[in-house]
Parts: sequence; C-alpha cells; structure tokens
Amino acid sequence: MQKIILIAGPTGSGKSEIAIRLAKKINGEIINADSMQVYKEIKILSARPEKIYNITHYLYGNISVKQNFSAGEWLKKVKLNLNKILNKKKIPVFVGGTGLYFKLLTEGISDIPKIPDSIRAKARRLNKKLGNDKFYNLLIKLDPLVENNIKQNDTHRLIRAYEVIVFTKKSLIEWQKTNKNDFSNYRFIKIYINPENNFLHKLLRLRLKKMFELNAVDEVKKFYKLKVDKTLPANKILGLEEIKKYLDKKISIEKAFEETFIRTRRYVKRQRTWFRGHMKDWISIFHPNFDILTKKIVKLVTSS
Repeated sequence: MQKIILIAGPTGSGKSEIAIRLAKKINGEIINADSMQVYKEIKILSARPEKIYNITHYLYGNISVKQNFSAGEWLKKVKLNLNKILNKKKIPVFVGGTGLYFKLLTEGISDIPKIPDSIRAKARRLNKKLGNDKFYNLLIKLDPLVENNIKQNDTHRLIRAYEVIVFTKKSLIEWQKTNKNDFSNYRFIKIYINPENNFLHKLLRLRLKKMFELNAVDEVKKFYKLKVDKTLPANKILGLEEIKKYLDKKISIEKAFEETFIRTRRYVKRQRTWFRGHMKDWISIFHPNFDILTKKIVKLVTSS
C-alpha cells in the first residue's frame, strides 16, 4: 500500500523545515496543508517556506487573496499533484497547521454540488449587509442544524452553510455526514510536531521578529490596497489587523508586534485544542534539536 506522510503541528513549531529535511532523506516531495500559505500575495506573514533546497513544493502561493478558496478546492488540487508525485516514484509529504485539511485527507469530504458564483456572492453580500449576528439568526431559521454545530463568530462557515442550504435545500451538517474518501487505499503515517509551550512561545517570538525585519509592514500595505472582500478567508492571516492599526497610526510598531504575538499564541491554543480532539491516533513527537528530531521521524517513517 502506498505510503503518505502527514506532518501537522501548531504554528511556528518548525514543521516546514522538518518536512524539507525529511523529504531529502526519503526521496519525497512536499504538498502544502496550510490554508494561509496558499496565498501568493502574503508570503511573509503566512511564513511560506523560503529555502526549499531543491525539494519540489506544491500548492504554495498559487491562489489570489481575492479568491474564495475552500477546503474542497484544496482537496481537488491535492489529487492532481499527488498523482504527479506518485508518477515520479516519490513519497508525498503533506505539511501544515490546518487541521481541516488533514481531516479531509484521512476521513474524506461530502459530495456537495458546486455552488454557483452568483449564490456565493449573494451570501457574502448578505453577511456584510446584516453583520454576523443577524445573518446567523436568519441562517438558523433556514437551517436549524447550524445552531449547535457552527459558532456564531465563524463567518466563513456561516456563509458556506447559507449558500449550501439555499442551493441544495439540504443542510451542510447533513451533507457532512455522507463523506466520500478518495484516499482509503493509501497508508498514512501521521506525525504531530508537539513542542512544549514555553519553547514554542520562544520560537514564535523569534519567527515574528524575523517577519517584521523582512518588512511585513510593506506586505500589509499592499494587501489593503487590493481591497479584498472582508468575508474572504485571507483576512484571517495573523498580523494583518495589528499592522493595519499601526499603519492607521492607532498603535506603535512595538504594540503591533506584541498584539500579533498575543493573537498568535491564542491561535496556537485553539489549534492544540482541535488537534487533541481530532488527532488522537497521530504520533506526537518533538526535540529542540532538529537534527535529532529528523532522525527520529526518518526512523518512524522508514520502519512503518
């Protein structure tokens, strides 16, 4: 059975570097499993890998921030690129921090029909006009199953639920109960990079310092000039809001740094909560020395 390596972990844990080191050792190629690293206009704040050491990378920086790029669309692109890798007799290595992407790979996706662009645009406009609270109240009248399954502040999923119920007359929650898995013939080796909290916070601070040194401020300026629809997923990139406040002269650059750091820590906490609930069968591993960590993972991969 064909082997596929999955490397997940919280933001800033060193996943990308580990994936590159591993791919070099096992004749692998890398597929992005991070929902923010797909965007071409946001390289610095999404921490898109810079040094790829002649290892082929797929699905990085190939989507416009103006696009409504869904997990389902990511999965379609994965299928195409996975075949390219396997045809070259290479081992696929997925790496990222988006738990939903890994869930789709390992558990499958519901076969929801393609929603027309006109309905998707209408859903976004309506959410923008009403605001989340009123939009949520309207949605649960159309689809009562949403009430106990989607949080009121999850704008992206609320809009998705609205467009699905309007077009298919069937709840998104019901659709998700009928998942179809195109990857059941593969053997997944699931590795979760799990650094201790204090060590991870040091890594996060160092990474954020580098982002600011690489001129993340200029990247944010360019992003806001694009006038991206506020309901699109790219707006969730950590650091955008905080640096925008600095650009608007509401806070200092130092304050923007600290606010981004605090928000990143909160995001990591949510990631870890999600991973604990959904990745119980993953191998949890870490070592602060990446040479030692790589050797441990190579051993795991080659002996499985």
